[in-house]
Amino acid sequence: MRLITWNVQWCRGIDGVVDPARIAHEARRIADPDVLCLQEINAGFADLPGSQGEDQVEALRREFPGHFVCFAAAVDVPGNEGTRKRFGNLIASRFPVGRVMRHALPWPRSSVPSMPRAALEAIIQAPFGPLRVITTHLEYYSSGHRAAQIERLRELHCETNRENERSTATEENEGPFQPLPHPDSALLCGDFNMPPDDPLRARFLEAFLDRTPKFVDAWQALHPAEPHPHSFRVHERKDDQSPYCCDYVFVTEDLVPRLRSISVDGDNRASDHQPVIVELA
Repeated sequence: MRLITWNVQWCRGIDGVVDPARIAHEARRIADPDVLCLQEINAGFADLPGSQGEDQVEALRREFPGHFVCFAAAVDVPGNEGTRKRFGNLIASRFPVGRVMRHALPWPRSSVPSMPRAALEAIIQAPFGPLRVITTHLEYYSSGHRAAQIERLRELHCETNRENERSTATEENEGPFQPLPHPDSALLCGDFNMPPDDPLRARFLEAFLDRTPKFVDAWQALHPAEPHPHSFRVHERKDDQSPYCCDYVFVTEDLVPRLRSISVDGDNRASDHQPVIVELA
Protein backbone atom coordinates (compact mmCIF):
# COMPACT_ATOMS: atom_id res chain seq x y z
CA MET A 1 0.00 0.00 0.00
CA ARG A 2 1.47 3.33 -1.11
CA LEU A 3 0.30 6.43 0.76
CA ILE A 4 1.12 10.09 0.30
CA THR A 5 0.46 12.74 2.94
CA TRP A 6 0.82 16.33 1.80
CA ASN A 7 -0.12 19.79 3.00
CA VAL A 8 -0.94 21.31 -0.38
CA GLN A 9 -1.54 24.94 0.73
CA TRP A 10 -4.97 25.09 -1.02
CA CYS A 11 -3.18 23.65 -4.10
CA ARG A 12 -0.95 26.73 -4.36
CA GLY A 13 2.57 26.19 -5.65
CA ILE A 14 5.75 28.14 -4.99
CA ASP A 15 4.97 29.99 -8.23
CA GLY A 16 1.77 31.35 -6.65
CA VAL A 17 -0.50 29.40 -9.01
CA VAL A 18 -3.46 27.50 -7.52
CA ASP A 19 -3.96 24.29 -9.50
CA PRO A 20 -5.63 21.15 -8.08
CA ALA A 21 -4.88 19.28 -11.32
CA ARG A 22 -1.16 19.87 -10.76
CA ILE A 23 -1.39 18.40 -7.27
CA ALA A 24 -3.07 15.30 -8.70
CA HIS A 25 -0.48 15.03 -11.48
CA GLU A 26 2.38 15.33 -9.00
CA ALA A 27 0.87 12.72 -6.68
CA ARG A 28 0.54 10.25 -9.55
CA ARG A 29 4.06 11.03 -10.76
CA ILE A 30 5.60 10.59 -7.32
CA ALA A 31 3.96 7.33 -6.29
CA ASP A 32 0.57 6.69 -7.95
CA PRO A 33 -0.81 6.42 -4.41
CA ASP A 34 -3.36 3.90 -3.24
CA VAL A 35 -4.23 6.35 -0.48
CA LEU A 36 -3.80 10.12 -0.67
CA CYS A 37 -4.09 12.30 2.45
CA LEU A 38 -4.19 16.05 1.79
CA GLN A 39 -4.38 18.98 4.18
CA GLU A 40 -5.49 22.58 3.46
CA ILE A 41 -8.14 21.81 0.86
CA ASN A 42 -10.26 24.83 -0.03
CA ALA A 43 -13.85 25.06 -1.22
CA GLY A 44 -15.25 28.58 -1.43
CA PHE A 45 -12.58 30.83 0.06
CA ALA A 46 -11.86 33.24 -2.81
CA ASP A 47 -9.73 35.52 -0.63
CA LEU A 48 -6.87 33.04 -0.27
CA PRO A 49 -3.87 34.09 -2.42
CA GLY A 50 -4.23 32.83 -5.97
CA SER A 51 -7.63 31.25 -5.36
CA GLN A 52 -10.96 31.98 -7.01
CA GLY A 53 -12.89 29.96 -4.42
CA GLU A 54 -12.88 26.84 -6.58
CA ASP A 55 -14.31 23.66 -5.04
CA GLN A 56 -11.09 21.69 -4.71
CA VAL A 57 -12.87 18.65 -3.24
CA GLU A 58 -14.83 18.17 -6.46
CA ALA A 59 -11.80 19.04 -8.60
CA LEU A 60 -9.74 16.33 -6.92
CA ARG A 61 -12.63 13.87 -7.07
CA ARG A 62 -12.61 14.31 -10.85
CA GLU A 63 -8.84 13.83 -10.94
CA PHE A 64 -9.05 10.50 -9.10
CA PRO A 65 -12.06 8.71 -10.66
CA GLY A 66 -10.88 5.32 -9.36
CA HIS A 67 -10.68 6.51 -5.75
CA PHE A 68 -13.27 7.05 -3.06
CA VAL A 69 -12.90 10.64 -1.84
CA CYS A 70 -13.98 11.94 1.57
CA PHE A 71 -13.53 15.37 3.11
CA ALA A 72 -13.66 16.92 6.58
CA ALA A 73 -14.22 20.67 6.76
CA ALA A 74 -12.50 21.93 9.90
CA VAL A 75 -13.68 25.43 8.95
CA ASP A 76 -17.25 25.77 7.65
CA VAL A 77 -18.57 29.35 7.48
CA PRO A 78 -21.13 31.32 5.44
CA GLY A 79 -20.22 32.46 1.96
CA ASN A 80 -22.12 34.71 -0.42
CA GLU A 81 -25.75 34.22 -1.41
CA GLY A 82 -26.35 31.15 0.74
CA THR A 83 -23.11 29.35 -0.14
CA ARG A 84 -20.60 27.91 2.31
CA LYS A 85 -16.84 28.33 2.59
CA ARG A 86 -15.00 25.24 3.77
CA PHE A 87 -11.38 24.41 4.53
CA GLY A 88 -10.01 21.09 5.74
CA ASN A 89 -8.58 17.65 5.06
CA LEU A 90 -9.19 15.06 2.34
CA ILE A 91 -8.58 11.33 1.92
CA ALA A 92 -8.74 9.56 -1.45
CA SER A 93 -8.51 5.75 -1.45
CA ARG A 94 -8.20 3.24 -4.27
CA PHE A 95 -9.13 0.53 -1.77
CA PRO A 96 -12.67 0.02 -0.42
CA VAL A 97 -13.61 2.37 2.42
CA GLY A 98 -15.80 1.43 5.36
CA ARG A 99 -16.88 3.89 8.00
CA VAL A 100 -15.75 7.52 7.69
CA MET A 101 -15.57 9.71 10.79
CA ARG A 102 -14.87 13.42 11.20
CA HIS A 103 -13.43 14.45 14.56
CA ALA A 104 -13.40 18.07 15.72
CA LEU A 105 -10.21 18.85 17.66
CA PRO A 106 -10.00 21.29 20.61
CA TRP A 107 -10.07 24.98 19.76
CA PRO A 108 -9.43 26.78 23.08
CA ARG A 109 -9.81 30.51 23.55
CA SER A 110 -6.59 32.23 22.49
CA SER A 111 -5.10 35.67 21.92
CA VAL A 112 -3.23 34.57 18.76
CA PRO A 113 -4.67 33.82 15.29
CA SER A 114 -6.21 30.37 15.10
CA MET A 115 -8.91 28.38 13.36
CA PRO A 116 -10.85 25.16 14.04
CA ARG A 117 -8.97 21.95 13.35
CA ALA A 118 -10.20 18.45 12.55
CA ALA A 119 -9.05 14.88 12.04
CA LEU A 120 -10.54 12.85 9.19
CA GLU A 121 -10.67 9.08 9.71
CA ALA A 122 -11.48 6.44 7.09
CA ILE A 123 -11.41 2.67 7.54
CA ILE A 124 -9.43 1.42 4.53
CA GLN A 125 -9.61 -2.20 3.40
CA ALA A 126 -5.88 -2.54 2.76
CA PRO A 127 -4.47 -5.71 1.15
CA PHE A 128 -3.33 -6.88 4.60
CA GLY A 129 -6.63 -6.12 6.35
CA PRO A 130 -8.72 -3.19 7.64
CA LEU A 131 -6.77 -0.13 8.66
CA ARG A 132 -7.78 3.16 10.26
CA VAL A 133 -6.23 5.97 8.19
CA ILE A 134 -6.42 9.36 9.92
CA THR A 135 -5.16 12.66 8.59
CA THR A 136 -5.01 15.97 10.42
CA HIS A 137 -3.53 19.47 10.48
CA LEU A 138 -2.74 20.94 13.90
CA GLU A 139 -2.66 24.61 14.89
CA TYR A 140 0.32 26.65 13.66
CA TYR A 141 0.35 29.70 15.94
CA SER A 142 -0.46 28.24 19.36
CA SER A 143 1.50 25.53 21.16
CA GLY A 144 -1.31 25.39 23.71
CA HIS A 145 -3.76 24.48 20.99
CA ARG A 146 -1.39 21.83 19.64
CA ALA A 147 -1.01 20.33 23.12
CA ALA A 148 -4.79 20.03 23.51
CA GLN A 149 -5.11 18.60 20.02
CA ILE A 150 -2.39 16.00 20.65
CA GLU A 151 -4.21 14.89 23.80
CA ARG A 152 -7.48 14.60 21.90
CA LEU A 153 -5.85 12.49 19.17
CA ARG A 154 -4.54 10.15 21.86
CA GLU A 155 -8.01 9.96 23.42
CA LEU A 156 -9.61 9.19 20.06
CA HIS A 157 -7.17 6.35 19.55
CA CYS A 158 -8.05 4.88 22.94
CA GLU A 159 -11.77 5.34 22.32
CA THR A 160 -11.77 3.18 19.18
CA ASN A 161 -15.13 1.43 19.05
CA ARG A 162 -14.42 -2.23 18.30
CA GLU A 163 -17.60 -2.70 16.30
CA ASN A 164 -16.39 -5.98 14.83
CA GLU A 165 -16.59 -7.53 18.33
CA ARG A 166 -20.36 -7.09 18.41
CA SER A 167 -22.56 -10.13 17.79
CA THR A 168 -24.52 -11.00 14.67
CA ALA A 169 -27.19 -8.64 13.37
CA THR A 170 -30.17 -7.94 15.58
CA GLU A 171 -32.82 -5.27 15.43
CA GLU A 172 -30.47 -3.03 17.44
CA ASN A 173 -27.70 -3.48 14.84
CA GLU A 174 -29.62 -2.39 11.76
CA GLY A 175 -29.57 0.84 9.76
CA PRO A 176 -27.10 3.40 11.15
CA PHE A 177 -26.43 1.04 14.11
CA GLN A 178 -24.92 -1.57 11.81
CA PRO A 179 -21.47 -2.62 13.10
CA LEU A 180 -18.52 -2.36 10.72
CA PRO A 181 -14.82 -3.28 11.12
CA HIS A 182 -13.06 -0.69 13.29
CA PRO A 183 -9.59 -2.06 14.03
CA ASP A 184 -6.93 -0.99 16.50
CA SER A 185 -4.35 -0.80 13.69
CA ALA A 186 -3.99 2.81 12.58
CA LEU A 187 -1.91 5.16 10.47
CA LEU A 188 -2.07 8.82 11.46
CA CYS A 189 -0.46 11.39 9.20
CA GLY A 190 -0.49 15.06 8.35
CA ASP A 191 0.96 18.44 9.23
CA PHE A 192 1.56 18.58 12.98
CA ASN A 193 3.23 22.02 12.92
CA MET A 194 6.01 20.97 15.28
CA PRO A 195 9.63 19.93 14.73
CA PRO A 196 10.92 16.47 15.69
CA ASP A 197 12.46 17.71 18.95
CA ASP A 198 9.19 19.24 20.19
CA PRO A 199 8.12 17.60 23.50
CA LEU A 200 4.60 17.26 22.10
CA ARG A 201 5.85 14.79 19.48
CA ALA A 202 7.41 12.72 22.26
CA ARG A 203 4.15 12.97 24.20
CA PHE A 204 2.15 11.68 21.26
CA LEU A 205 4.41 8.62 21.00
CA GLU A 206 4.15 7.70 24.68
CA ALA A 207 2.70 4.32 25.61
CA PHE A 208 -0.89 4.07 26.82
CA LEU A 209 -1.88 2.76 30.24
CA ASP A 210 -4.27 0.17 28.80
CA ARG A 211 -3.76 -2.33 25.94
CA THR A 212 -4.07 0.35 23.25
CA PRO A 213 -1.17 -0.03 20.80
CA LYS A 214 1.10 2.99 20.88
CA PHE A 215 2.14 5.02 17.85
CA VAL A 216 5.59 4.84 16.26
CA ASP A 217 7.18 7.44 13.98
CA ALA A 218 7.54 5.66 10.61
CA TRP A 219 10.67 7.63 9.65
CA GLN A 220 12.33 6.87 12.97
CA ALA A 221 11.42 3.18 12.68
CA LEU A 222 13.03 2.83 9.24
CA HIS A 223 15.88 5.34 9.68
CA PRO A 224 16.72 5.37 13.40
CA ALA A 225 20.13 7.00 12.89
CA GLU A 226 19.01 9.70 10.45
CA PRO A 227 17.27 13.02 11.19
CA HIS A 228 13.88 13.68 9.65
CA PRO A 229 14.19 15.33 6.21
CA HIS A 230 12.86 18.87 6.01
CA SER A 231 9.25 19.04 4.82
CA PHE A 232 8.42 22.75 5.26
CA ARG A 233 10.09 26.02 4.18
CA VAL A 234 12.37 24.09 1.84
CA HIS A 235 11.83 26.36 -1.18
CA GLU A 236 9.95 29.32 0.30
CA ARG A 237 10.84 31.10 3.54
CA LYS A 238 11.66 34.50 4.98
CA ASP A 239 15.23 35.52 5.82
CA ASP A 240 14.91 34.65 9.50
CA GLN A 241 13.31 31.24 8.93
CA SER A 242 14.85 27.80 8.56
CA PRO A 243 13.41 24.66 6.98
CA TYR A 244 12.31 21.87 9.29
CA CYS A 245 10.15 18.74 9.41
CA CYS A 246 6.56 19.03 10.61
CA ASP A 247 4.84 16.47 8.34
CA TYR A 248 4.79 12.97 9.80
CA VAL A 249 3.49 9.45 9.34
CA PHE A 250 2.79 7.61 12.59
CA VAL A 251 1.74 3.96 12.67
CA THR A 252 0.62 1.71 15.50
CA GLU A 253 3.39 -0.60 16.69
CA ASP A 254 1.78 -3.68 15.13
CA LEU A 255 2.28 -2.11 11.68
CA VAL A 256 6.01 -1.46 12.06
CA PRO A 257 6.96 -4.85 10.49
CA ARG A 258 4.89 -3.87 7.44
CA LEU A 259 6.81 -0.66 6.81
CA ARG A 260 8.86 -0.95 3.62
CA SER A 261 9.92 2.62 2.83
CA ILE A 262 9.35 6.27 3.64
CA SER A 263 10.68 9.28 1.76
CA VAL A 264 10.17 13.00 1.30
CA ASP A 265 10.07 14.54 -2.18
CA GLY A 266 12.37 17.45 -1.43
CA ASP A 267 12.39 18.86 -4.98
CA ASN A 268 8.64 19.34 -5.33
CA ARG A 269 7.44 22.94 -5.70
CA ALA A 270 3.69 22.40 -6.07
CA SER A 271 3.16 23.51 -2.44
CA ASP A 272 5.06 25.15 0.40
CA HIS A 273 5.25 21.69 2.02
CA GLN A 274 6.92 18.58 0.64
CA PRO A 275 4.97 15.36 0.08
CA VAL A 276 5.79 12.39 2.30
CA ILE A 277 5.51 8.91 0.75
CA VAL A 278 5.23 5.71 2.77
CA GLU A 279 4.81 2.11 1.65
CA LEU A 280 3.48 -0.81 3.71
CA ALA A 281 3.21 -4.46 2.70
